[in-house]
Amino acid sequence: MQHIKKEIASKIAEKLNKNVNEILDNIEVPKDSSMGDFAYPCFKLSKELRMAPIKIAEDMKSEIDFGDNISKVDVVSGYLNFFVNNEKVINNIMTDVILNKEKYLKSNEGKGKNICIDYSSPNIAKPFHIGHLRSTVIGNALYKIYKNIGYNVIGINHLGDFGTQFGLVIEGYKRWGKEYNLEENPIKCLVDIYVRTSELAKEDESVKDKARENFKKLEEGEKEVITLWNKFRELSLEEYKRIYKILDVEFDSYNGEAFYNDKMSEVVNILRDKNLLVESQGAMVVPIKGYDIPCMILKSNGSTTYTTRDLAAALYRKREYNFAKSIYVTSYEQSLHFSQMFEVAKNIIGEEYAENMVHVPFGMVLGKGGKKISTRGGANLTLEEILNEAIDKAKSILEEKGNAKDNIQELARQIGVGAIIFNDLKNNRIKDEIFNLDDMLKFDGETGPYVQYMYVRTNSILKKANFNIEEMKVEDIDFSLLKEKEEIDIIKAISRVKEVIKSAADQYEPSIITRYVIDIASLFSTYYNAHHIIAQDKKLMNARLSLVYSVGLIIKECLGMLGISCPDKM
Repeated sequence: MQHIKKEIASKIAEKLNKNVNEILDNIEVPKDSSMGDFAYPCFKLSKELRMAPIKIAEDMKSEIDFGDNISKVDVVSGYLNFFVNNEKVINNIMTDVILNKEKYLKSNEGKGKNICIDYSSPNIAKPFHIGHLRSTVIGNALYKIYKNIGYNVIGINHLGDFGTQFGLVIEGYKRWGKEYNLEENPIKCLVDIYVRTSELAKEDESVKDKARENFKKLEEGEKEVITLWNKFRELSLEEYKRIYKILDVEFDSYNGEAFYNDKMSEVVNILRDKNLLVESQGAMVVPIKGYDIPCMILKSNGSTTYTTRDLAAALYRKREYNFAKSIYVTSYEQSLHFSQMFEVAKNIIGEEYAENMVHVPFGMVLGKGGKKISTRGGANLTLEEILNEAIDKAKSILEEKGNAKDNIQELARQIGVGAIIFNDLKNNRIKDEIFNLDDMLKFDGETGPYVQYMYVRTNSILKKANFNIEEMKVEDIDFSLLKEKEEIDIIKAISRVKEVIKSAADQYEPSIITRYVIDIASLFSTYYNAHHIIAQDKKLMNARLSLVYSVGLIIKECLGMLGISCPDKM
C-alpha cells in the first residue's frame, strides 16, 4: 500500500511539476474506507492554479493514468479519492508476509548507524520506584523499535551513582554499619542509613562537614571511601537487575555519573579555552542566548554539576560510539536542563553531533482519580511491589478461569507485566499515565491481556486446524479467495505496519505501535466472529488460515517491539 501511495504521489507530482515528497505528505487515508484507500486534497492548489478544487480534481482524474494498482478514482468535494485494485494488492501483501514472515516488519534504514538511548537511570542506594517505570519502558521500546529498523542500538543506564548524598551514606555507614545486614536487604538498609544520617546532620553541623569530606575523598579516589561506594553500587545494581529481569529489560552499558568523574575537567577546559565560561556569584556559567538562566558548569565551591557530567558523557559517547543520534528518555521536568545542555554541547562535541541529541520527555504516573500512588499506609510503592501485585492478580484471574495450569507463574508474569507495560505505552508519552491495575488486567477493551488473548486465539485456530505455515507453498495458496470486507480491512492494515514502525521511531512515540496493534486485534476479533475460518472448502480454509497466521505474526512482533511477550495460551 505504501508503494501504491508513492506511485500516486509520483504521478501527481509529475503532472503539477512539484516535489514528490510534498505531494506524498498531503495524501491522506480516509477514516471511512467506503471513501477510498487514499485521498488527495486539492484545496491548497486552488489559489496557485486559480481554479476551484473540484475542477482541479476532475482535471487530474481525466488526464492522469494512475496504473493497474488503482481500480477507481472518484472526485468528492475537492478530494481525489483512490480505490486500489483489491485482488492484486491482497495477493502481493499476503505473498510478501508469508514469504518473509518476521522480516516483513523489518527494514535496513539504520544499517551502519549507531544510536545511544539513555533511559531508566535510577539513583543507587534508593528504591526503584514506579517513577522509574516510564523511562524504563519507553526507553526499552525505543531500543527495540530502532533495532527493528536496522540501527545498532546502545542502551545506556546512566545510573545516579555520584553526588553529595553519598557522603552522608558513607558517614552513616561508618557510624552504624555493623547494625545492618546489607546483603539481606541492601536498598532498605542504605535508605535507612541515609535518612538517619540526614536527621543527625540537622542537629550536628559536624556531620555535614564529615559528609562533605567523604564526598571530596570520593571525588579524589581515596581507597577506603571508594571501596564502600563500590559496595553500595554493586549491591544496588544487583537489586535493580532483579527488577529488570522481571521486566525482561537489559542494557549494554551501566556507566553512571561516577564514570565521568575524571572526564569533566576536559569539558571545563574546552569551555574555558573558548572563553565561554563567565563568573556569576562565584559560580562558573555559560550564558545561552534566549535563556534567562545561564547553564551552570561549576558551583561556587568549585564542584561540578549534573550538566557538567552530562556534557562529559556526551563527549565520551561521541568518541566511543560515533552516534548518529543520542536519545535521553526522562520526565518533562528535565526539559530545560536538556535544552541548555544540548546548546552548550555544540561547543564540546560539535554542532553536527549536538543537533542529533534528542530529549524524549514523558508525563507523570498517577493513580485512580489523578492522585499520587501509595500503599494503604501512605508510603510510596516500590516498582517491585507493584510488579509482584500485578503478577499475583494475573495468576488469580487465570486460576478463576481454570486455564493454563502448567507453568502458571511464568504465564502470570507475561500477562501481569505485559499489562503494566501496555498501559504505559497506550497513550501519547507526554500525557500523565493513570495507573489502575484492575483496569489494566481486564481481558477486554484496550488492554495488554486483550491483545495477548487475540494472539493466543490465532494460535489456537492454527493448532485446531493442524495448520503449519512452514509446510505450505505460497504459490499453492489462493489469496484471491479473501474477498470479505473484514479480510480486506485486515490485510490493508497489515500492509501499513512498516509505515507505523517508522512513524513510531521518527516521533519517538511507542504509542503509535500500541494503537496500531489494538486496531489489528479489534479487526481480527470482528473477522473471527463474522466468518468461519475452518471451512469445508480446503482452498478457502488455507487462505483464511494464512491470514490468521499473518495476524498472529503482526501482533507478536509488534508487542515484542514494545517489550511485551506473547503467551502461547491463556
